[in-house]
Amino acid sequence: MPRYAITIEYDGSPFVGWQIQANGPSVQGSLVEAIARFSGETVRVQGAGRTDAGVHALGQVGHFDLQKNWAPDKIRDATNYHLRPNPVAVTECKLVADDFDARFSAMARHYLYRILRRRAPPVLDRDRVWQVPVELNVDDMNEAASELVGHYDFTTYRAAHCQAKSPIRTLDRLVVEADGDEILISATARAFLHNQVRSMVGCLKAVGEGRWTISDFKSARDARDRKRCAAVAPAHGLYLTRVDYPAAE
Repeated sequence: MPRYAITIEYDGSPFVGWQIQANGPSVQGSLVEAIARFSGETVRVQGAGRTDAGVHALGQVGHFDLQKNWAPDKIRDATNYHLRPNPVAVTECKLVADDFDARFSAMARHYLYRILRRRAPPVLDRDRVWQVPVELNVDDMNEAASELVGHYDFTTYRAAHCQAKSPIRTLDRLVVEADGDEILISATARAFLHNQVRSMVGCLKAVGEGRWTISDFKSARDARDRKRCAAVAPAHGLYLTRVDYPAAE
């Protein structure tokens, strides 16, 4: 039974999230339906990351098995045909080893958060950036971000209903950069806790606004207390941009 890996791009705005749920359309469900329409098979598409409602992706990865051998390009094109008009696209499809797992084989996940720092509301990027109509100190935000890079207990940045067994994670990269009217926050780790990136962004914003000092930021981190987190950044500014796998994958 051949196994395929697909790279997926989507606008998360109309979805309840990646995972199939009873309360609305999901990215996973849209893919399952599209694959069934051309293949006649019901598959389970395992994703690298279970993005929340409103979160976007430029490089989500999923895998699934089919009974029949298909050319990867035909899977990509047929899936995209049947995905219409959903804002989801398969950008790449390839045949992978039987033991490849989009979630558990991943070596790193890369996220990007976009903040728009201007008073005029976004039009073309509505629901794709977080508009913050005040000046933010990027240097202070970047200094604070460096205090989270490493191996820490991230309880402060963990959703109350997070199902992970441990709050300990290793954050490999957290960088804040200015790009015109935007502030781009990039985060990389092998795995993240539920709401971790958005929670970290909310705390960085508090520093950028001058409401928190670097000392306040470190104190919130060290408290290991969810109540010490600043307001969580909204989902619509977050993107899963890439997932890395071992070279053989």
